[in-house]
Amino acid sequence: MPDEESTEYYTLLCDDPSHEVVLIDCGPREMDVIRAVRKVTGLSLWHSRVLARQAPVTLLEGLSAYGAQSAVAVLQSVGARAEWRQEPESGERTAPSP
Repeated sequence: MPDEESTEYYTLLCDDPSHEVVLIDCGPREMDVIRAVRKVTGLSLWHSRVLARQAPVTLLEGLSAYGAQSAVAVLQSVGARAEWRQEPESGERTAPSP
């Protein structure tokens, strides 16, 4: 059947890859940072405190660039050192070393 129509499939890549928010350091105003962590993550105050004290730690994953920038701005406004990063592709993550 030479006149048969062929079907082509394409994989579409997202224009806006997912991002993560990393809390690097609480700074001098730890309680304010804990409240900000609670605000951006929606976690309880206790869980937010545990996370903040484990810095550097990834707080959020799978965000758009705008969402990640907004969360970082909230954290930085209370004196925390935070940054947003593009999440590595699924194959780019390295295995933990023994």
